[in-house]
Amino acid sequence: MNTNLSKWGTLVVSCVAVLVLSVDLTALHLAIPLLTAELGPSATEILWIADGYGFALAGLLITMGWVGDRVGRKKLLLIGAAAFGTASALTAYAHTTETLVAGRVLLGAAGATIMPSALALVRNAFDEPGERTMAVGAFAGVGGLGVGLGPLLGGALLDRFWWGAVFLINVPLMAVVVAAGLVVLRESRDPRPGGLDPLSVLMSAAGTVGVIYSVKEIAADGFGAARAAAGLGALVVLVLFVRRQSRIPDPLIDVRLFRIPAFSGSIGINLFAMFALVAQSLVFAQFWQLVLGWSPLKAGLAGLPGAIGAMAGGAALAPPLISAMGRSRTIAIGLFVSACTFTAFTGFGADLNYWAFLPLLFASGLGMGLAMAVTSDTILASVPKERAGAASAISETATELGGALGMALLGSVVNAVYRTSVTLPGGLPEDASAKAGDSLPGAYEAASAIPQDVAGRVLDAARLAYVDAMHAALLCSAFLALVSAVAALLSLRSVPRELEEQVVDA
Repeated sequence: MNTNLSKWGTLVVSCVAVLVLSVDLTALHLAIPLLTAELGPSATEILWIADGYGFALAGLLITMGWVGDRVGRKKLLLIGAAAFGTASALTAYAHTTETLVAGRVLLGAAGATIMPSALALVRNAFDEPGERTMAVGAFAGVGGLGVGLGPLLGGALLDRFWWGAVFLINVPLMAVVVAAGLVVLRESRDPRPGGLDPLSVLMSAAGTVGVIYSVKEIAADGFGAARAAAGLGALVVLVLFVRRQSRIPDPLIDVRLFRIPAFSGSIGINLFAMFALVAQSLVFAQFWQLVLGWSPLKAGLAGLPGAIGAMAGGAALAPPLISAMGRSRTIAIGLFVSACTFTAFTGFGADLNYWAFLPLLFASGLGMGLAMAVTSDTILASVPKERAGAASAISETATELGGALGMALLGSVVNAVYRTSVTLPGGLPEDASAKAGDSLPGAYEAASAIPQDVAGRVLDAARLAYVDAMHAALLCSAFLALVSAVAALLSLRSVPRELEEQVVDA
């Protein structure tokens, strides 16, 4: 097969696969009220319906990166894509809560086989540095676009079909991935595979899922002894996991990769950049729907310019800027642009002029897309090709952890500022006052049970308080982006424009 056709075909197939995975992360959110009415799940079951996918994905990424390096990334991606399509059909036609939860967990497990394999295949298909950076940037940008498309696509489908349609659409797309992948993908693997250590698999899954679960619980219900103990226990498991990897002959991840400054520095920057980025999606989703009163479909459309900017930054700007300014400066510029736009967002409130807001949203995505494309490319380019799957899995796991930490800690900032700044009218029933004083969604719930004139004043006060809370979270994000920019300048200053594969000492 023609080399150009193979490498560009690899990029297209990998991007379609990651687009489906990214859409699936957020498309379900709008369907929860409908499936709740039909299936009647408990509160715990709703948690597993919403988060089972992400937990399985995060818990298995490291293991599946190792598996792809050993059995072949093409083989694992095609198996995963077929499994994802099958699990999507099962989930779409689930008639019980248990079946739906099982389908979501299977989707996450299948997604964990696809994500590191797809990124590793892209890395191995492109040898020329500029093309590789563009390809990795496009891959990362498509992932961001999928997260933005999820609510938009979900809203459009739910307007016409039943809740299962948000899953069923995955089936033909994954069929295309399998059919095209059989033709255009080239197999790659580690030529010196080792044995699998079952204890390492359990430790990596338990530690990663435990940390993410604890962070999400703290974000939702506040700091508590049990939740803190669970998170601390998960961290201890991760520490023991890392120690074990340095001592066994066939580790699940090669911790020696962290001796490569370009690799370890980029992993850390990715984590904190994702930490900052998640605030934007967190606060704007509620701002557009609950403060401005927009429909989910309109809110999904409103967020698209940021995703398009991320694609443009990663695919178009990253290669020439690396050539002109170097990697550390390019990453710092992207993060600085994002920090400036996060700060500028605080000039907008409930009287939003979207057309003035749109260029800033695009610039914010452009900056983050640029920075994260270069860090992702640096991670992959700095390690030996045969370890690309493991490196991809580490990168994706750091991104998952960064997103979870950002959601928890910046979500806590939003809640704390809202609760201290909301000024409710006097004379409210105790239950309504407690709900409205706790959160903006709580204010809407409280307003539905009190007289209309009082409800209007409650909602006005809640919206103003939420705008203050949103501004506080965005300023925190701006600070984190600036810190990450400085970290890039310091930790990656010696990384050359064109990276050669590093030899990891035994």
